[in-house]
Amino acid sequence: MAAGSERPFWRELIETVVVAFIIAKLLMAFVVQTTIVDGPSMEPTLQNRERLVLEKLSYRFHPPRRGDIIVFAYPLNEKKDYVKRVVGLPGEKVAMVDGVVYINGQPWRETHPLYPDHYNMAPVLVPPGKVFVLGDNRGDSEDSRIFGFVDFREIRGHVMFILWPPAAISRL
Repeated sequence: MAAGSERPFWRELIETVVVAFIIAKLLMAFVVQTTIVDGPSMEPTLQNRERLVLEKLSYRFHPPRRGDIIVFAYPLNEKKDYVKRVVGLPGEKVAMVDGVVYINGQPWRETHPLYPDHYNMAPVLVPPGKVFVLGDNRGDSEDSRIFGFVDFREIRGHVMFILWPPAAISRL
């Protein structure tokens, strides 16, 4: 290396920061995102004001799965994000009888924490490219029972873990 050909420290530092910033922006645009829970609709699984990390890649390779917790654009105001659990998949009939969810006429054994209610809903057929979502706090959740189905294209990502507060850090 010829004398004087080394770049100054400040220039390397700036280049490193710029490259790190670009990588972070790309990751946030295409791979991961953070969001904050706003309200009690997913209690007891998620608490109000918890910060979540969601990944944005998996649904490019497979459709959402029953039980996934997703973040999506609220169908009645796409500037707002909602977080709910996927219950009904395309082509399935979803019904509720006294708070019990039925998928294609069979009760769904929910294994996640839940605040149930006694809601009744006639069967609805989930259209192609859409999912039926419910909050875990059924009595205090605005979900597919109110606003209808969620289009796959409106899904921002799949919630992977709780990031904040520290006492709540866990994988979902």
